Amino acid sequence: MTLEQGIACDLESNRVQELEDLLPKVQSKIIEFVKSAELDENNELKPTIGPTFNSPEDLKELLKLDRFDYYKGQRGGSQTGLMEMVDSLLQNSVNTWHPGFLDKLYASTNPIGIISDLLLSTLNTNSHVFTVSPALTLIEKFVSHEYAKKFGFTDKESGGLTFNGGSWSNVTSLHIARSILFPQTKLLGNGDRKFAIYTSLHSHYSIEKSCILLGMGSESVFKININSRSEMDVDHLEKTIAKSIEDGFTPLYVNATAGTTVFGSFDPFEDIAKVAKKYNIWFHVDASWGGNVIFSNIHKHKLKGSNLADSITSNPHKMLGVPTTCSFLLLPNKSIFQKSNSLAAPYLFHNNNSETENFDLADGTMGCGRRADSLKFYLSWLYYGESGFAKRIDHAFEIANYFATKISKLPNFELISDLPLPCLQVCFYFKPIENLSKAENTDLTRRIAKKLYQNGKFLIDYSPNPNQLKDKGEFFRVVFNTPSLTSGIVDDLINEIIVIGKDLYK
Repeated sequence: MTLEQGIACDLESNRVQELEDLLPKVQSKIIEFVKSAELDENNELKPTIGPTFNSPEDLKELLKLDRFDYYKGQRGGSQTGLMEMVDSLLQNSVNTWHPGFLDKLYASTNPIGIISDLLLSTLNTNSHVFTVSPALTLIEKFVSHEYAKKFGFTDKESGGLTFNGGSWSNVTSLHIARSILFPQTKLLGNGDRKFAIYTSLHSHYSIEKSCILLGMGSESVFKININSRSEMDVDHLEKTIAKSIEDGFTPLYVNATAGTTVFGSFDPFEDIAKVAKKYNIWFHVDASWGGNVIFSNIHKHKLKGSNLADSITSNPHKMLGVPTTCSFLLLPNKSIFQKSNSLAAPYLFHNNNSETENFDLADGTMGCGRRADSLKFYLSWLYYGESGFAKRIDHAFEIANYFATKISKLPNFELISDLPLPCLQVCFYFKPIENLSKAENTDLTRRIAKKLYQNGKFLIDYSPNPNQLKDKGEFFRVVFNTPSLTSGIVDDLINEIIVIGKDLYK
């Protein structure tokens, strides 16, 4: 065969037929996987939250990853190997659809999430330029503007872009702050200038990593004290800024948090904004976790003052059930993306006329290739509506407060979180006997969490206490972020902790 004869490679010569054959088979396996997370006939949890193995080496043996089938007909047939691997992957993964998955700041997706990811994989395009992703580009521009308006960025030019997770949205916000406030750094770098970044003791580690990545160094980060509610101490912020200026630093950026990682606290945005404005500092709100309370009429007051920010990170893949990853960086004026990030690249960007409007979205980033994550958020918003988002969030708060209130009245439990809860995680100790040492608390917490998972019904997290003066060892951090949770499931979790904990201390 020769190229002149017009013969195509036969690897995908029957791709429509293969798709018709493979999709129903994989679909049935996916549906069974989701079904395995449903409650049983007695309305109780099934022990199906995930696999148990002793070590990563044991898992390697279970997965048998060396079963490659490079070409149809070799080494046993590609479809057989594929289906075996699909089964193995599902059998050896944590089932985030399970109501007992209370471990991280995200939960399972939903049917719309699967449909959106299927559409994105079907299109398999790059949302870097309008030419190859016209509809997806307009969707991202539309939904980011609507999202920005929710936070109070109501100007017609407000909007945002998606990035690969909240950390990258935060990194980009710091880079934008430096480029806008000190435009010469785009050509000359930091030079002799020592920039200062301010963030609370309870903020996400991505702020410090951003400083390392951008050449400012971790010592440019000034950690601000927190008050009794684990919120940033604004008086200490202002004193720290003043002292850093005396020490030769140039104030650049203050990061406030909407929903801290451990305790879920919301910093006082209005007060922080006043200080930022006084010193001409970029004011960023990291709302990766708590930002989506903006959809709840009951809880959106926690974001009062977000409209005063220069930039906001918010992740629909946390709290709203949108598939990971889906993170937005929102700005009052989207032209700032190009001002801070654009370079002349006419070989790629043909639709980025800054005099009108940018339709080559990657020209507003420091990258190029982009998955159109905004579609996942758009379809979810379209299908469930704001009322659906609000119902999901309000239910999660109700069930989390139910749990926290109940354990606060039970013996052997020590609630650390404030009541009512600022966000959807509950932090607490369980002490079957009194006067456990710091090391004993940590050991017991870890052992109970491990046993819960081995029993197959619950996966919960634990954390060291970031409040050093109150540090009594690691405690439980349980996240209530799935619509399928009921008070009965919560009661079951409490009973399991009591039984396992007391059994360990017989």
